[in-house]
Amino acid sequence: MSQPSLAEIEQLAAAQGVLLRLQVRRWLAITSLRVVVARPRPDQPPLLLGELKGWALPLPEALQLDTMRVQGPQTQGVGALIWAATFAWALESTPCRSARLLAIRDNELQHRRLVRYFKRLGFEPIREVGAAAADLPLRLVWGGAGLLMRGDCNEGLARSWRRCGCRLDDSQAVQ
Repeated sequence: MSQPSLAEIEQLAAAQGVLLRLQVRRWLAITSLRVVVARPRPDQPPLLLGELKGWALPLPEALQLDTMRVQGPQTQGVGALIWAATFAWALESTPCRSARLLAIRDNELQHRRLVRYFKRLGFEPIREVGAAAADLPLRLVWGGAGLLMRGDCNEGLARSWRRCGCRLDDSQAVQ
């Protein structure tokens, strides 16, 4: 099976009753990205279910992913849609073929969960980012210490797309 396009991922989101939107801004050689999934509501603004923020340089290994958040009830499948859209966008709109992120180390339990989650998406550890002077630039970029990880965009798209099969309807609220 071939990789889905961003348009196909957006169609899947619409079929599941959610809005998938990308905000892309370019400034010189930097492209910022915000991917949002929201549930439309009558007579109210859409309800934000999840988002991812990042930025890219026009280089094969220059997609930097920063904030990933899924919140509220009825969010099953939201993360998979966000990841699939992010990787599809990178492959279609940038020369980026791999992405980096930091599994932040706020507390040990949450850190282990993040590392396991990112590994399921195909990310592999690069190195620990800690208190060393050489780590200061990375700590400034990601706002803390943790495990720096890299993932292949094609593999991440394939893995997240397989997880997009779940429905985002009211019967599948997260417990």
